[in-house]
Amino acid sequence: MTWWNRRNTKAITTLVKQIAALIAMLMVLSCAGCATSSPSDNEQSQSSDSTQTHEQVKKSAEQSIDGAHLRDNESLYKVYDDSGVETMYLTVSRGNSSEGTDHSWSEINQYSVDDYAAMGVGRYKVNGLLQVGDEQGPVSGELGFGESAPNATVQVRGQSSSKNEQKNYKIELKSGKGKWRGQRTIALNKHMGEGLRFRNKMAFDLIKGIDQMMGLRTQFVHLYVKDETSGSDSFDDYGLYTQVEQLNKTALQAHGLDKNGQLYKVNYFEFHRDEDVIKLADDPDYDQTKFEEKLEIKGDNDHTKLIAMLNALNDYSVPMSDILGKYFDTENLAYWMAFQLLTGNTDTQSRNMYLYSPTNSDTFYVLDWDNDGMLMRKEYEIKQRSDGKSWENGISNYWGNMLFSRCLQTKSFRTALDKAIQDEYKYMNANRINSMVKHYRSITEQYVWKMPDSMYEGVTKSQYDVIANQLHSEIEQNYQTYQTGFNKPMPFYIGTPTPTNGKLKLSWDVSYDFNDEDLRYTVTVSKDYEGKDVVFTQSDLVLPEAVMDMPGEGQYFIKVSVRNASGETQDAFDYYVTDGNKIYGTKCFYVKAGGSIVEDANVQ
Repeated sequence: MTWWNRRNTKAITTLVKQIAALIAMLMVLSCAGCATSSPSDNEQSQSSDSTQTHEQVKKSAEQSIDGAHLRDNESLYKVYDDSGVETMYLTVSRGNSSEGTDHSWSEINQYSVDDYAAMGVGRYKVNGLLQVGDEQGPVSGELGFGESAPNATVQVRGQSSSKNEQKNYKIELKSGKGKWRGQRTIALNKHMGEGLRFRNKMAFDLIKGIDQMMGLRTQFVHLYVKDETSGSDSFDDYGLYTQVEQLNKTALQAHGLDKNGQLYKVNYFEFHRDEDVIKLADDPDYDQTKFEEKLEIKGDNDHTKLIAMLNALNDYSVPMSDILGKYFDTENLAYWMAFQLLTGNTDTQSRNMYLYSPTNSDTFYVLDWDNDGMLMRKEYEIKQRSDGKSWENGISNYWGNMLFSRCLQTKSFRTALDKAIQDEYKYMNANRINSMVKHYRSITEQYVWKMPDSMYEGVTKSQYDVIANQLHSEIEQNYQTYQTGFNKPMPFYIGTPTPTNGKLKLSWDVSYDFNDEDLRYTVTVSKDYEGKDVVFTQSDLVLPEAVMDMPGEGQYFIKVSVRNASGETQDAFDYYVTDGNKIYGTKCFYVKAGGSIVEDANVQ
């Protein structure tokens, strides 16, 4: 073999060996893959993820739907400018009996809620054509322009306000007849009981700036009415109104809430179980009329979780700390109550609020509603009214409500309430309040000093000025009242005197003291509500009872108060009404022939 052949043979041999080695290595790798099972897609994904890097992100803690915080739809208030006055023209006409509109405008304005209850009929309505424009008339592009057929029904709205000379109105646009600012139900309120005529508007404008509260859209409205039921062909000036967004399914959806949830208007309800009235709708003994005397149904009529909440709330073996976070949101209750306390809106202990719960949640939320009674200290003083005194000041105002009293007895809630009070107190500073008052006065005083509103204005121009200029000082007073309120004993109810073995037994509920101080009671029975003609009195009583000789036949007044060891005093819840004023801590009763006792329940 030649040198060339030997050399090539060696190279070929080496190449063959390398190829063989490579084939062997590939076979080993292939077998290794065969010996191991294929990873799942999830394992492959995890293997892939483990080789990747990520940016760090901060995620919010997961939250249960129960106890979730409510937040309003802020953008809703930016669609329209509500700082001025809208002009509305309402043409009313007689309708038909099938729709309940076969009435005159005079009939509509004649009857109050008590009249309808006595007659046993629903509120009368008339047909209405609502048009929106300016002082020159309806404007093109606005609701009702160019129309002549009715597009709405109209009725008087409100409870006690339905007795006033100037009425509040509910205008309900018919289906398919358009909407005004996304609303079909338009509530126009005269607020005749408050002299400034801007308190409700001011309240909801304040609420817009409080994240923890949900408000409603409001707008000043100048209303003109043409009464075709009396043959009139011209519009009469009805003066200034405040339009307040009707809290219904449409409003819930607009504000980002569940339109299909439970929604109740609290007419008079202290959150007691009230088993004889608060029943499921399919209960054979369910009476919706009686139910709605307490809670007016505005949403779903399944009362299952309402009853579950009331069962838990009225069971003192269930800690309030367990109820808060499930059936109620502490933040919602604290900021709502703080707002009422700081504004002195006292008529909210058992009404003038809404109760809302989303479909898939057990939690109920208190929503703000009527605020025309806020910041009324000076006005009540000028009008010589006793309202807002005694226990109606501060936290004691809410003690008769099962929900609020249990909240106030809970340390965690009091801590939350303190925070809410401080936040809202700083927010309602003098600059903000005074600036708002100046703006509202520039609007309202165009109307309150001319007909028809001047006819029914409850204060003079000088009194109006005094009241308006000191509103912020009332917030200061209410803040101080809150701070000292926990040092006072809480109010309680007086029982009806009971004849016992020829004597008259007097009894009352036990008061509560946040500092657990010793309490002493004073009881007086007199023949006059001023307590001048006294027939029995006893003080420094440890037990909530006393016994006196049976008095003769006639009218009597029992007054009970309590004092703690620090010297702070409190009246009983009961009050006697005379000439429109309240005599606090006093119950009226009659001793009849034969010694029977009749309580004067109509004035309590």
